[in-house]
Amino acid sequence: HVQLVESGGDLAQPGGSLRLSCAASGFTFSTYVMGWFRQAPGKEREGVAAIDSERRTSYADSVKGRVTISKDNAMNILYLQLINLKPEDTAMYYCAAVDRRYTRYPPLTRDEYTNWGRGTQVTVS
Repeated sequence: HVQLVESGGDLAQPGGSLRLSCAASGFTFSTYVMGWFRQAPGKEREGVAAIDSERRTSYADSVKGRVTISKDNAMNILYLQLINLKPEDTAMYYCAAVDRRYTRYPPLTRDEYTNWGRGTQVTVS
């Protein structure tokens, strides 16, 4: 079965950086669309970045220029590099996956994804 395990979340200072990882197993990682989402207390879960099998990427406007999504198909790991962290980046970050083909860029819509990890906490303070 699909398993997604996030790691790398931490307490960071404003202006700092973090790299989140998502170890994937139980499916053909290279062919899935993969995404990173985040949810702050009292807020909706929002899409941060996504990458498809052709390595096309999508980014939320709120993080463009500060976030890079990438993946290692050989190791089945999804990454999210965050730089110039801001307090508003504080949230639980989730890895998500879906086995679907999109004609355009990979979606940042929560409902499109069918598999989720448990999250890793990022706190910027």
